[in-house]
Amino acid sequence: MRAILAIDQGTTNSKAVLVSEKGEIVGRGSAPVGITYPKPGWVEQDPRRLYASVCEAIDACLKAAPDVIVEAAAISNQRESVTAWDAETGEALGPVVSWQCRRTAQDCERLIVEGHLDRVQALTGLPLDPMFPGSKFRWLLDRMPAGRSVRLGTVDSWLVHCLTGGRRHVCDASNAARSQLFDLQEQRWSKELGEIFGVDIALLPEVLDSSADFGRTQGLPGVPDGTPIMAAIGDSHAALFGHGAFKPGDGKVTFGTGSSIMTTLPRFIPPRNGVTTTVAWRLGGKPTFAFEGNILVCAASLPWMAGILGLSDVAALVELAASAEPGGPGFVPAFVGLGAPYWNSDARALFSQINFNTTRAQMARSVTDSIAFQVHDVIAAMRAQSGGELGALYVDGGPSQNRFLMQCVSNLIEHPVIQCEAPEASALGAAYLAGLSLGLWSDLHVIAELPRSSHIIDPEPVDRAVLLNTWSDALARSTSRETTANDE
Repeated sequence: MRAILAIDQGTTNSKAVLVSEKGEIVGRGSAPVGITYPKPGWVEQDPRRLYASVCEAIDACLKAAPDVIVEAAAISNQRESVTAWDAETGEALGPVVSWQCRRTAQDCERLIVEGHLDRVQALTGLPLDPMFPGSKFRWLLDRMPAGRSVRLGTVDSWLVHCLTGGRRHVCDASNAARSQLFDLQEQRWSKELGEIFGVDIALLPEVLDSSADFGRTQGLPGVPDGTPIMAAIGDSHAALFGHGAFKPGDGKVTFGTGSSIMTTLPRFIPPRNGVTTTVAWRLGGKPTFAFEGNILVCAASLPWMAGILGLSDVAALVELAASAEPGGPGFVPAFVGLGAPYWNSDARALFSQINFNTTRAQMARSVTDSIAFQVHDVIAAMRAQSGGELGALYVDGGPSQNRFLMQCVSNLIEHPVIQCEAPEASALGAAYLAGLSLGLWSDLHVIAELPRSSHIIDPEPVDRAVLLNTWSDALARSTSRETTANDE
């Protein structure tokens, strides 16, 4: 059997899957990446360990399906995480500065004070926030060893560099669109943005379509040298593509460490209301645009709360939460500030409206409900901005497999969600794009018709007004900043 090897490089794990010509997954493998927190608000990874985890995941995947012949490779990757390496030796010259990292918050504030916010947002569709790479690239450049020939890139470009033995310095348009250095309308690196952030755009990779020739493998264990890499795309974009969300208004929610909510657009629409505009994918030189809302902390709050309550695992936490009626205390998971649609780096995690009658189950429920509340607010902002109807809404990622959590989401947004049985939506999307390059599938219609196992969860009636009032009160407390001795 011939198949496409799809690499899904995530924040906590690297995964590899083999996708057949029928669109079926015939092999899986995964390996942990590792993540460190050197200072409060700082989040980083070792680029060498990141690539090693990819190799380990591929090895496990190939061993699970020893009779499969790899026809091509494809990449989906964590976005907004960036690194630097030596162009001549390939040596990593810094950490992977994670998308979660807030180390450049003051740099972003300075750029806002200097009056760059509107221009940056107009060109890139993104706010000035430390989640995005512009200021992170500058941080890396400020710490480069003297005399080195430097390359800068997002995770897809680092992986292509490694997979091709250093022969290619490229990325795809979806990852470039998240860099804050890419002009969405012109579809090219912007010298003006480079000057704003202090980044020489000559150090950045060549931008290709999401379905394109990214080079040939060299020295990848278990994979023949010369195997073509035929697709690369950001993981959230890949999930949108993997679901077949090709009609305007169709969307998806990816639940993971954080969460990404995307809806496909009929054309470029400038961002407002706290959501961003981005390139969903680019085919034949033509970009498809999407709205996106990035939630910084989603499922990451669940194991934290399980530990606080002395529970064995996340499953026990969700079971406890499901035993409580909605409407207890509020909880805001602003451990690293808040992303869309609030974009508040100073917000703080907190519980609100706790009293002597508050139970452990209610505390657990407030944490699980915070996932649904954040999704509600992003969806509401998208609806207000687009003026169109929300179409099919798919959910993916580990938490999407839990019926209770997804029912809470459906109830709050008053819209059905489509629960997909295969959790590898990002890997499938990357594989489908590679299949387009190879001619395995002729067009988007054929991909949309590929078999997918799913289950529709319809909304149930709840007292949304009461629930949203509790959430709004908690948000207000989280985002209010009173000067204390610790702040001075």
